[in-house]
Order: sequence, then structure tokens, then C-alpha cells
Amino acid sequence: MEPAIQLSFQSGGKKPRRRVSFNRGGRGEAKRPALLLAAVGGAETERDATAAAAFSGSSDALGAPGPAMAAPCLEDPSLERHFKGHRDAVTCVDFSLNTKQLASGSMDSCLMVWHMKPQSRAYRFAGHKDTVTCVNFSPSGHLLASGSRDKTVRIWVPNVKGESTVFRAHTATVRSIHFCSDGQSFVTASDDKTVKVWSTHRQKFLFSLSQHINWVRCAKFSPDGRLIVSASDDKTVKVWDKTSRECVHSYCEHGSFVTYVDFHPSGTCIAAAGMDNTVKVWDMRTHRLLQHYQLHSAAVNALSFHPSGSYLVTASSDSTLKILDLMEGRLLYTLHGHQGPATTVAFSRTGEYFASGGSDEQVMVWKSNFDVVNYGEVLRVQRPLATLASSSRTLPEVDSPVPPGRGRSQESMQSQPQEPVSIPQTLTSTLEHIVGQLDVLTQTVSLLEQRLTLTEDKLKQCLENQQLIMQRAPP
Repeated sequence: MEPAIQLSFQSGGKKPRRRVSFNRGGRGEAKRPALLLAAVGGAETERDATAAAAFSGSSDALGAPGPAMAAPCLEDPSLERHFKGHRDAVTCVDFSLNTKQLASGSMDSCLMVWHMKPQSRAYRFAGHKDTVTCVNFSPSGHLLASGSRDKTVRIWVPNVKGESTVFRAHTATVRSIHFCSDGQSFVTASDDKTVKVWSTHRQKFLFSLSQHINWVRCAKFSPDGRLIVSASDDKTVKVWDKTSRECVHSYCEHGSFVTYVDFHPSGTCIAAAGMDNTVKVWDMRTHRLLQHYQLHSAAVNALSFHPSGSYLVTASSDSTLKILDLMEGRLLYTLHGHQGPATTVAFSRTGEYFASGGSDEQVMVWKSNFDVVNYGEVLRVQRPLATLASSSRTLPEVDSPVPPGRGRSQESMQSQPQEPVSIPQTLTSTLEHIVGQLDVLTQTVSLLEQRLTLTEDKLKQCLENQQLIMQRAPP
């Protein structure tokens, strides 16, 4: 059985900010948030996993006292860094493409762009007049989109200047924002009960999707950009065809407000979280409910798929993050780090890290560790991920109202990694540079289009004025 692991950050001589109590045994004191990982693969319950570690008598299990952090085994997630700079609850997080930047939004009306490189100063962007509810980097990483309770959307250039463009069309709080995979458009969801699609570089609203009958909390593009999925307080999840602008299916299995939804990396499944404390996974081809998890004791606020498609991380108002193994259909880890509700969570594009935010005003960056394959190499060459339809990787049907019971050890639960494709570093850097230059070129063309439009309008106005003058002139 894998023991629970207590990782504590000690601060000699200083008053601790937080105290963590255990079921049995001693207490851990920490200036930085303490972290408890319960590997429940070999325990009847999360409590049993913790108690087993307490009785094991191993100093490695609970963390040896001293100024240094106890070293976790390589397979366990670990708290890598935490950022503090927001003045109110953190509502959203997102990594840039190269994982060099992490953006977060807060009820303090500001965006923060944190640098993963140590000792680097963060950027604070002020522009929204109310809570920042959502953030999302463009696929290239050169743009950052945000939505707010002030009913506006802003597109920022994530550098020290922090320049932004404002988009207006919603008539209520903007809850969600997400770029299409080509970066040419983005989708928003709002309390005005609509889902709206926008052009990124033309900087204009394109069309609305309006069949929800209550607030829409989340909307996401499919990996191929053809579909949009939305989640609403009307207890439904709807799938839309972007081209026809029609709702092609509705999922109605949630018993309360649906807070979050996202596509599986393969595009064949969707997962949704709800105020009913559940996470549900559907097959979009058959519309069957494949998996049902009821592992949290409070509302599930957000979720994120690992790029491999094998794992799902959730954030809940019960203050925990949970990592699910979708191939085994079971809970792998419960992470206790935030004080108060965990409001948001997101994997990096490579899956090496995931970030979380909470009502404690903190942003935490965790190292995944549980998957050794370098998915960054796979993603760079656009190698298709294993689909859930393949016989060896079929997503099992699971109904899990309580934490799963005894099973195989943690090591045996690891999915066999696919052989990564090796790409020369020089080629990768060149391709990334080309993508960046193309993005700049697209923005330049967009500016030229705007100036041309202004020139045409002025010319049209001059011609109209000339016609009026000629009409008024005596014969």
C-alpha cells in the first residue's frame, strides 16, 4: 500500500501561518501551506491512507522535522511554487504555451502574469472595473484574454506594458473565455444566458448561441475548433456546431448548476463539474454517460484534462484538489493545500505542471510527476493522442459515489507511456519563432484592415458631402 505523504515547509523561529492536524499522531506547522497527498489506491478511504502512514513509524511518510522540505517520491505530485500578490480570491489560472508564464485573475479586479523563472517580477494588469472571472492564453502565447463582471472582454499583450483592447457585447458578467486552436477566434459565456463567438484580430463580435435559459458559466472550443460545449445554471451541458450555429445535443444528467466543462484532448469525450459535488464524463459519439464521480464533499468549481487524456484534476469548495485516473476509473490523489475553497485548476500545455487558485488569494504551482513521458515533444509535432476508442485505451464506465477500495499499487496504476517523438531542439525553436512571427504579421494585417476601413469611411463621407454641395449649388 502506498502511504500518505506529508510535505511540510518549515520556518525556523518564525510564527507559522498554518497548522495542519492529522487523524493520529503529531501536527505539522508550516509558514507556507502544508500539503497532504492521499494515495488511495491501496486504502479503503482517504482517512485510512492517512492513518496507515501515521502508524507506519517512518519519518519519510510524514516528513522529517527540520528546515528543509521532505523529499517526495518521484511518482507523487509536489508543490513546486506558490505565488502571492492578489488582494482577494483567485478565480482563474492559465499557463502560456511554453509554460514560462502563468496568468491568474482575481476578485481584486486585476490580472497577474507570473514568471516561472525564479526571481522574476510579476506583471499586474489593471483595466477591468470588477472581478476578473476568466483568463486564457492564445495558442501562440502572444495574447492573453480575460473576462470580467464588468461585462467586458479584454485582449492583452502579456508584457511589461500590459496594453489591452476592450470587447463589448455581453450585457452581464462574462464567466468564461477560451481561444480556438487556430487562435483566430475565441468564445465567451455570460450571465446574459448567451455564448458568443468573436474574431480575435478583427476585434469584433461574430455571433451568439442562445438556447440556455439561465446563466452560462463555461464555454470551450473542441480541439479541432468545429464544436463548442457550454455549461449552464439551467443544469444542462450543450454541444454546438460552430458552422451551423445549432445546438446538436444537450446533456441533462446534472442535478444542479453545471459549473465547468471541457473537451477531452482526443475530442471524443467531455467532462463536466457541478454544484451537486459530481464530475461526469460523456462519450460524444454515443452520448452515453461513461463515468460518474462523487468524491468531493462540496461543489466542484473547475477541472482540467492532462494532455495525455489519462488524468483529470478537479478543484472544489471543500478546499481540495483531486487527481483521477480515467483509464482505471479511480481516484489517485487528494491534495490539501488551499485554505478555503479551491476555485480553479489548470494543467500546463505539456502536462508537466498544474496550477490552482483559491479564496486564500494564493496561486499554487504543482509538479505532476505521475506521468514521465514528455508530452511537449508529442504536441510540437501534432502527433495524435491515443483516442478513447482504441481497444487498449478505452475509457471504462465508472460510477464512483465514494473513494474506490483496495486495488493495485500506485506503480501498477501508471499507464504505459507512448514512445515520444524526438525532434531537434533547433527545429523546435525555429518553428516556435515562425509561429510568433506569423502572429505578429496577423496583428499587423488586422491593423492595416482597420486603417483601410477608416480611410474608406472618410472617403465615402467626402463623396456624400460633395454630392450634397452639388445638389445645393444653383444651376
